[in-house]
Amino acid sequence: MSAPTPAGPAPEGRGLQPPAFGRPSPALLARADRGYARFLAQAAPDDRTGDHDQDDAARRR
Repeated sequence: MSAPTPAGPAPEGRGLQPPAFGRPSPALLARADRGYARFLAQAAPDDRTGDHDQDDAARRR
């Protein structure tokens, strides 16, 4: 014996997903901001220091 089929459509709800599904948490955003700030704070190597091996190879040609 099977369960009766409901007469109308199933009620819409969240199901098993949490209410903030798909949205990053404030803690995750803060961590990403700190990492991006660290990335931007890194100094790029100076062109005059000769730290670029590919530039040296191009000069020798």
